[in-house]
Amino acid sequence: MAAGHRAHLHGAATGGGGVSGAALGDGGTAPRRGRDRRARRWPLPTGRERVASPAPRVAVVGGGIAGLAAATALAERGVLVDLLERRPVLGGRLAGWPTTLADGSAVTMSRGFHAFFRQYYNLRGLLRRADPRLAMLTPLPDYPLRRRGGGQDSFARVPRTPPWSALGFAALSPSFTWSGLARMAPRAALPLLDVRVPEVYERLDGISAADFLYAVRFPEEARHLAFEVFSRSFFADPGELSAAELALMFHIYFLGSAEGLLFDVPAEPFPQALWDPLAAYLRGHGVRLRTGTAVERVRPRAGGGFAVAADGGRPEVFDAVVLALDTGGLRDLVAASPALGDAPWRGRIAALRQAPPFLVSRLWLDRPVRPGRAGFLGTSGWGPLDNVSVLERWEGEAARWAARTGGSVVELHAYAVGPTADRAAMQRRLRAELHRVYPETARARLVDARHEWQDDCPLFPVGGFAARPGVATPQPGLVLAGDLVRTDLPTALMERAATTGFQAANLLLERWGVRGQTLWSVPTAGRSRLLRTLAAHA
Repeated sequence: MAAGHRAHLHGAATGGGGVSGAALGDGGTAPRRGRDRRARRWPLPTGRERVASPAPRVAVVGGGIAGLAAATALAERGVLVDLLERRPVLGGRLAGWPTTLADGSAVTMSRGFHAFFRQYYNLRGLLRRADPRLAMLTPLPDYPLRRRGGGQDSFARVPRTPPWSALGFAALSPSFTWSGLARMAPRAALPLLDVRVPEVYERLDGISAADFLYAVRFPEEARHLAFEVFSRSFFADPGELSAAELALMFHIYFLGSAEGLLFDVPAEPFPQALWDPLAAYLRGHGVRLRTGTAVERVRPRAGGGFAVAADGGRPEVFDAVVLALDTGGLRDLVAASPALGDAPWRGRIAALRQAPPFLVSRLWLDRPVRPGRAGFLGTSGWGPLDNVSVLERWEGEAARWAARTGGSVVELHAYAVGPTADRAAMQRRLRAELHRVYPETARARLVDARHEWQDDCPLFPVGGFAARPGVATPQPGLVLAGDLVRTDLPTALMERAATTGFQAANLLLERWGVRGQTLWSVPTAGRSRLLRTLAAHA
């Protein structure tokens, strides 16, 4: 679940996980808002409330979730922050931009559906800066998953607290039969019940997600469910994805957290709901938001600090730099900045890999889909189609267009598409599969369509954890942030981006003797002492 992920996992508008903006901004003294009493609080660096005068100046390179989190934590402590983003808009892989349809409608296009689960404590804390009640999010009633030729799974009636969540899902899901469960290898499955970071990587990073589930002998339908919900969330083929990442996902979203698997979605397009309000908050704290500004190189200065060159202009001097870029952007900038870091660190950056391309197709249809269709549906068995969203079910802009025209706004996702695929043919194929999933759409005329192809999500391959760069770097004053960055907190996807953004800010604030940002995560180990003991001896 990254930019349009199978469910790009975040939190809920009504009492979901996370701490309030005040709680995060004042160092975490206010109570958290999640329901999981075992959620882990990570203490903040201690020190003064604000930086001393003259305030240090920091360049945050990248305007996605990680960069926005870093800029927020720094600016709240009095640091002078310049946020430089090469695109004209903020949001990174959750960005949106205006476009005009063939019927003259002004609408917003994006890189696809994202679901905000309650486990995203730190991301939700970031968003609360601009909207303390998270009124910009609206809950979806279910997370349905349909397999071709099979049944449909639902999380609406599944208990939220482990182990009842797992037992309830197994009892209610057609993917789990008693005969299938009896054939499982329970000893091989025990590592799923005792996931700890970074130990899970020591145990499982050397095998693929596919090989691990085959070894566990998951029932076939349940194995497909695991691949679709968790593995493809990383836009990767299960044969390439590290089993440690798969196990971590099970822990975060199902077996280790009491927040549940239902989620919220933004009530308006990303810019209007999320980034425009947060940009106003940051400007109020003195942040210079420099969109449309591409950083070309970063050079350490002999006397300390960094010279940052952007858009062919004269280098500017900063006391510290946060690199909050996607995989390709980080590789390119480090390659163009030969004095940064040391040789081993630069080698790790150069070796970072990107996941295969993915496609987001958004269709504006001249007639509605059936009223009972879900706002979001995960799919398996319909060729490359991974999910279907009916946007007017939850997004205000789409709902207004549908009400005015009598049509529907439908979004289709295909993850891990082969790099040599015929893109036009793939776009046609997705629409054909939509007609099979929702037959009424075959009669609809296409008012307009937008197709987004991207390949900038990080790949977490088998055996890759040890070489992944962390937040700290060999260069004093230089830190990394983003979902590609290694962290000891049990996080993934967008929550990893927000968490490492705050961690990057904390490292810099600690250098200056300033109090940092309290962080939260799901529990760091399985919830049953007996199962943890069995897993430790497996």
